Amino acid sequence: MTIADLLAQIALGEDSTRQFKADVKHAESLASEMAAFANSEGGILFLGVTDNGFAPGLAREDVDRINQLISNAASQLVRSPLIVQTENIALESGRIVIVLRVPKGLDKPYFDKNGVIWLKVGADKRRINTKEELRRLFQITDQFHADELPTKAGIEALDQLRFRDFLRDKYQQPYPEDPIERLRLLINLNLAVDNGKLNLAGLLLFAEQPERFKPQFIVKAVCYPGNDIHVDTYQDTEDFSGPLSKIFENALAFILRNLHKIQAGRGVNTLGVQEIPTVVFEELLVNALVHRDYLISAPIRLFVFDNRIEIISPGHLPNNLTVEKIRTGNSNLRNPVLASYGAKGLLPYRGLGSGIKRALEEWPQINFVDDREACLFTATVLRKEQTAVARQSLKTSAGVNEGVNEGVNALLALVGRQPGLRAPALAKELSTSAKNIERWLKQLKDSQRIEFRGAPKTGGYYSRNS
Repeated sequence: MTIADLLAQIALGEDSTRQFKADVKHAESLASEMAAFANSEGGILFLGVTDNGFAPGLAREDVDRINQLISNAASQLVRSPLIVQTENIALESGRIVIVLRVPKGLDKPYFDKNGVIWLKVGADKRRINTKEELRRLFQITDQFHADELPTKAGIEALDQLRFRDFLRDKYQQPYPEDPIERLRLLINLNLAVDNGKLNLAGLLLFAEQPERFKPQFIVKAVCYPGNDIHVDTYQDTEDFSGPLSKIFENALAFILRNLHKIQAGRGVNTLGVQEIPTVVFEELLVNALVHRDYLISAPIRLFVFDNRIEIISPGHLPNNLTVEKIRTGNSNLRNPVLASYGAKGLLPYRGLGSGIKRALEEWPQINFVDDREACLFTATVLRKEQTAVARQSLKTSAGVNEGVNEGVNALLALVGRQPGLRAPALAKELSTSAKNIERWLKQLKDSQRIEFRGAPKTGGYYSRNS
């Protein structure tokens, strides 16, 4: 590292990967800084630099003393011992800045000599004080997984029919009527623990009512009019609970019933085509249910808007995964038991890392946001707004009567979304003729689904439900 490189690094200030210290006098304090870096993503200590970024450097007689402290701290005061690197940078004044590089640890967690586990939090460090923090650290290091945690549900909470069918279809094995044999089998299948309780995977996959024990692990879905969240206005809403396979089926049905059908050049008597392929939502919902962070007590949220569908999962991407990496098919198992049973047919889980890539191949208009500060991962499927879908239906209509039903539905939706419009404005919004609008308006008025309110010259059309 040159002096220019050193000054450029110092100019960036302290953060979770850079720490400044004017001097080091105690090996114990230095060991805790090393442990914090090793338990996180690694980092650099700049010794001879003050907290405010001034670099007075160290006298040469201090360099030998501090290097000895570094050696003692890394080898004797951190468990497991760390291998660190130092580099001495000479300043123009002749004084020295020691650049101490601490790698990301391979044997986490690392303790100081008092048995305290330290983590980096921004430019500072803090000790782990709760079981949840310790569990998360073990999860990051692949020593522990949330889906293996024991729950308060005994094996009597099993949905016997669901578990019996799974054993028959997957293993050609009968359901054990004896509770002791049943528990032994559940333990062997990694669905229960030795104390007779289901683990989280067993609860979420095979319990009759898992929400009795984990009410937060559900999906909350809302369909809003327009493109924004409303406090008290919605078109459709439902909470989905039960085993994961049931949650998946019901959440998928919610999305599909709130999507549009388009004609795509087909006759008026044929079924429309789904505006977005179903497989897109299959992959994204499975991804949310299998890979969400179950250490966070919060539901998955599903929002349907006119221009997009959002699936918001608790937990950011694990470890070193990024949005760019998952787009290319990379993955990291946060809940390996759930993933393994999803692949056994309980969910349409087709393989590690392939779901996001497959969804993008079917519908490239998907955005992903990995919000590490809020600890959320959001998949946003962009869609055509209803008016645009109606326009496509009208343009692809081949005959005089083709597209009439689609046009009526589009007009009804437009009146519900923008009440008070008059016939010319409705025709403009739907890019169709005044004659079509008059015919569709008559059909909707005759069926008492819309009405005209106000004076003839200033009034407009409103939905009967508004």
